[in-house]
Formats: sequence, C-alpha cells, structure tokens
Amino acid sequence: MIVAGCSTPAPIGDTSSSGPLSQTLKEDERPPAPDFSGPTLEGRTVHLSDYRGKVVVVNAWASWCGSCRIEAPELKKIQQRWKGRDVQVLGIDHDNNRADALAFQHDHHLGYPSLHDPSGRQVLKLPHGLVNPQALPFTIVVDRKGKIAATQMGAVTETALTKAITPLLHTAEKTPATS
Repeated sequence: MIVAGCSTPAPIGDTSSSGPLSQTLKEDERPPAPDFSGPTLEGRTVHLSDYRGKVVVVNAWASWCGSCRIEAPELKKIQQRWKGRDVQVLGIDHDNNRADALAFQHDHHLGYPSLHDPSGRQVLKLPHGLVNPQALPFTIVVDRKGKIAATQMGAVTETALTKAITPLLHTAEKTPATS
C-alpha cells in the first residue's frame, strides 16, 4: 500500500555520475521489468509488454501528490515529443478514487494511458531496492528489450528523461560492425 503524502522531489537533471536519472543501469546489469498490467483509468486492459520494442517511461503517481502535479507537464511533453519515435509513457495511478485520477489526467491533458492501481500491487513487482514503492512519484525507464535502464525517485523533467531515452534509442538502432 502507498503511504499518504509523497516523497520530497529529488534533484532534477543529471543527478548521478553514471547517467541522467538517480540510478542508471549498465546494459548487462539491467533486471527485467515486471509486466505491469491491468485496467487503465478508462477501463481498457494494458500490459507493459504491449510496448516491447519501444522505450517505455513508467511513472507512478497520484492526484494528491504535489510533486506528481509538478512533473505531469514534463511527462506530457515526453509523450508528445517522442510518441512517433518508439517511446511510450505509461502511468501507474495510485488514487483510491478513480474519479480523482481521471480529473487529474483530464486537467493535465495527459496523452498516455495510466493503469489504475490503488492498492499499489503493480509497483510491488519491481526488483527490491530500485525505488521506494511507498513514495511518489517515481519513474522507471524500460529499454526496448523490457529491462529497467534507469530509475528516479521524485519529480522528473523532460530534459532528464530525454537524456535517458536518447541513448536507448540510438543503441538499439546501431548495426553491428562487420569484420
């Protein structure tokens, strides 16, 4: 279960020596992302695996979280800017009241689906220690192979996410060198 309140925003931008988000994982150290799945706020079923082959920005949020409100426009920009370039944003909403979550989604004009997960069961599937599933918001970036490439506790920015997304797209597009 998610505790009331939200986490103090982490420093925004390049917050570690290894990458643009709080924790950036080398390709050979990336754990598989759990296949988050369930009903969206609109009632259709979505699975993280539906987006295999794309870079997916998974963001856990709730309408009552101030930091979530701050970062919502940044996530909207990512979805708008990158949607045609093999990037997808997927929210995981923790509101008990679906109407509050739908209002948040509508007010912020979010153009991406959000799983409705008031119990917090989806985020408990994450490997231990990558994020604190009891603090919101947090974001994980999943590479094209379905592995966790980066995490951020607290609010994220479009700039920080762009720095995390870009190399994941370019790495997958590179062709192997011929000998």
